[in-house]
Amino acid sequence: MSNNLNISPLHFDHKLGLFGDHDGKSDLLKISELQGFFIFQVAKFKKSNVDINSIRIDNLNLPSENPHVTSNDQTRVLWSGPNVWIVISKKTDINSVIQSSCNVNDFAITDLSHSRAAIKLEGQKSLDVLKKGSPLNFNEEVFKINNCASTTYNGINILIDYINNNPKTLHLYALRSFGGSFYHSITDSALEYGYEGV
Repeated sequence: MSNNLNISPLHFDHKLGLFGDHDGKSDLLKISELQGFFIFQVAKFKKSNVDINSIRIDNLNLPSENPHVTSNDQTRVLWSGPNVWIVISKKTDINSVIQSSCNVNDFAITDLSHSRAAIKLEGQKSLDVLKKGSPLNFNEEVFKINNCASTTYNGINILIDYINNNPKTLHLYALRSFGGSFYHSITDSALEYGYEGV
């Protein structure tokens, strides 16, 4: 019997190769599936009196306002809403790290790792791809590195994490059940610029 637990959310959708208007271009977009990470939602209970400024997860402060992200080489903490954060990490023990920092009497900790499809979008035209399907203001004075946003993309709820500016790199997260539709929506929008599936 095969072990289907190892099939990634975009296993049957993500294709490698060159697509769209790629002839003669050296600055192609790169689109890949993100794998090997863990996602947890951390929500502070309304009745809790704990000061969030005293909480650190993997030596990172909890961002106190939209759209900020704190990060190190392994972990990113995204502001998701008032007293709600998304922790995304490559650390296999991140659950223990979170639980050691966030008392169960003050916080609800929910593992979202297997419920999300994740895409890495890289290249100078990355924001142009996102502008085609999202109402978010992508003006570079407003949305920049270490910012995040929950928005929609062609009717699909997504989370955007702005990672780098050279080259522009964004991580995009959607519910796993919408992963295929979201992936094809992104790749269709990228055809105009040409992209490489990696």
